[in-house]
Amino acid sequence: MEWSFDQAPNVAAITTVGVAENGLPILVVQHFDDDHSWAFLCGTTDDAEDGRVIGMGTALRMDASLMSIADLPPGWVASRATVDGDWKREPLAGDT
Repeated sequence: MEWSFDQAPNVAAITTVGVAENGLPILVVQHFDDDHSWAFLCGTTDDAEDGRVIGMGTALRMDASLMSIADLPPGWVASRATVDGDWKREPLAGDT
């Protein structure tokens, strides 16, 4: 599989305890404008204590369908209602 993200597979990304430790699906992906970092989230919490760090490659091993949003521009968020749902893309609030 060709790597299409703007960050390498070994670069850190943000996720949640739900995704990293409890097997929740990734339903929200944020691509930050300031440093081009990524967050792969379950959408069930925004509590900082629930945050975890994983590698970009780890996120893709958890859910290979994330490759379909590798072109998400910095400053944008993609979300879906279910793991099989279509991604909805929109600018992050407060970003470009």
